[in-house]
Amino acid sequence: MLRQIFVNLPIKDMARSQAFFQALGLTFNKRFTNEQGACLEIAPNIHAMLLVEPFFQGFTKLPIADAKKTTEVLIALSVDSRAEVDELVAKAVAAGATTPNAPMDHGFMVQHGFADLDGHQWEVFWMDESAAPAQM
Repeated sequence: MLRQIFVNLPIKDMARSQAFFQALGLTFNKRFTNEQGACLEIAPNIHAMLLVEPFFQGFTKLPIADAKKTTEVLIALSVDSRAEVDELVAKAVAAGATTPNAPMDHGFMVQHGFADLDGHQWEVFWMDESAAPAQM
């Protein structure tokens, strides 16, 4: 049985990346954080390992994607309300993020997102599953 997820993301500047995510109200697990990698705690069993590019490269033989030029992954995070979608995106923008897409309201779901300092796209959404169409 799968128990946790650790998304590994390449970053350019450790201090800058940590400051960005701390500005969003997120924390790091100090036990698994050093100058090469930082364990971003998103939820109890959801983490992102922010790895400086030379260290990240040690895990793959493929070139590292430039997330500012290509889409490597879309990381979707659910929140508890429509207001939280706006609040989290606003915090990210205030900390230096960009918003690659306009917010979308599908009635039963609201989504918006941001690109972090390294260009990784984080989609933030709220959804009322009981109001969702029977099959999407």
